[in-house]
Amino acid sequence: MSAPGENLRINSARLWDSLMEMAKIGPGVAGGNNRQTLTDEDAEGRALFQSWCEAAGMSMGVDKMGTMFATRAGEDPEALPVYIGSHLDTQPTGGKYDGVLGVLAALEVVRTLNDLNIKTRHPIVVTNWANEEGARFAPAMLASGVFAGEIDLDYAYGRQDLEGKTYGAELERIGWKGVEEVGARKMHAYYEYHIEQGPILEAAEKSIGVVTHCQGLWWLEFTLTGKDAHTGSTPMAMRVNAGLAMSRIFEMVQDVAMKNQPGAVGGVGQVTFTPNSRNVLPGKVVFTVDIRTPDQAKLDAMRAEIETRATGICAELGVGCVIDPVGHFDPVTFAPELVANVRTAAERLGYSHMDIISGAGHDACWAAKVAPTTMIMCPCVDGLSHNEAEEISPEWAAAGCDVLCHAVLETAQIVG
Repeated sequence: MSAPGENLRINSARLWDSLMEMAKIGPGVAGGNNRQTLTDEDAEGRALFQSWCEAAGMSMGVDKMGTMFATRAGEDPEALPVYIGSHLDTQPTGGKYDGVLGVLAALEVVRTLNDLNIKTRHPIVVTNWANEEGARFAPAMLASGVFAGEIDLDYAYGRQDLEGKTYGAELERIGWKGVEEVGARKMHAYYEYHIEQGPILEAAEKSIGVVTHCQGLWWLEFTLTGKDAHTGSTPMAMRVNAGLAMSRIFEMVQDVAMKNQPGAVGGVGQVTFTPNSRNVLPGKVVFTVDIRTPDQAKLDAMRAEIETRATGICAELGVGCVIDPVGHFDPVTFAPELVANVRTAAERLGYSHMDIISGAGHDACWAAKVAPTTMIMCPCVDGLSHNEAEEISPEWAAAGCDVLCHAVLETAQIVG
């Protein structure tokens, strides 16, 4: 086995062209993408990705959750594969790079190895995990969660979008329900490359984020039940106002997060009012509280306090309150040996780097349950993500892909 030389670099123009080509599918309204999971646009993106993988000599497998696995054969038939990837699905107002960079950079690694006729002992598998975002079907990282044995397959199939359509039915509809049992594949290791989705790397003027940990999170879905009533003719003292209870819970979540500084966050990103009319007090409000921290004790304490205080707020107002935990994973410590590979690769290639904790959840968090795992991050402009204005530079994209290539080769082991 030989180590990759410092002159080994990926084809940065080809990587960027692939990103721009994929971005044509499911365009947003402001320069980004709306390619939500299991939509027709998702199916189109998958088909393009499959065609590129097959052109690169890889064989495609798909599991029963719709996750795609493109395999480049290794020289040792007994060696477990090294997996690399991320996701192609986007937020409703998503950018062109969140998730997509990790999938297409993984493809670029394989294309580069093909160009240079580099063979590896271990097979390399380029992965497109299904429903990472959770924007349409909660929870996020649904398919990788089933793969890791942390989420039940039937539960995943039954998840509904806002129109009542189920994951299982939509997966069948777009034609991407595979035959592989979910989680049957065994991994030697897993690498995931992603934009930071935060401002730290850009502010520090570092090209590479060496990801050592990932925050744990809880998504707590609240269903508050009050009484529909006319906003003008219902006396204040006679209201059962689910909207008022919601607003007080929002303030309380902010308070809990601030009390747990440093290293904790909490907020709400999605709210559904019923009947959602100007002059009708809502009889029902559904929203999801998102809390995160890399500290397990803080995570547990924040959830407990939020649930206790929310129940009290609703009781005081006469509002019904049901809390459903729809997403969760504990804080993750990534594999030290793979983290070291990433750090060594960045140093070998002369890229500035720093250790970083991922503030967002990723499929790597579930992969870490079943195999040694780590992540690589590149900066994004102003830390902006989950927004159509999300932006990175071709140079940032290429630097992280170079590091990914070197780190993967360290694990997959060059032959010859």
